[in-house]
Amino acid sequence: MNIMDLRELLKDKRVIEEINKHLWIESQKAGYSIGIERATDEWLRLYSTGWMKYNQPEKYAKLVRKKKKAPKKVSKR
Repeated sequence: MNIMDLRELLKDKRVIEEINKHLWIESQKAGYSIGIERATDEWLRLYSTGWMKYNQPEKYAKLVRKKKKAPKKVSKR
C-alpha cells in the first residue's frame, strides 16, 4: 500500500481503535508506553493489509488490481 492508502485508512475510527488496542497490548508487554507513533507504524506495517482484506474487501480488491496494472520499472544495465 502506498502512503495515500494508509492515510485513508487512518480516517476510519475502527482503525484508530485497533491501533489503540495495539498500543495498549504492546505497552503492557514492554512494561512502558511504546508511544502512539510506534504503535501506529507497527500496526500499519503488520496488520493493515489483513484488516483491510477482512473489513473492506472491495477496496482491498481494487487496490490489488490497481497494483497489478501499474507498469513495472525496468532497470538498464
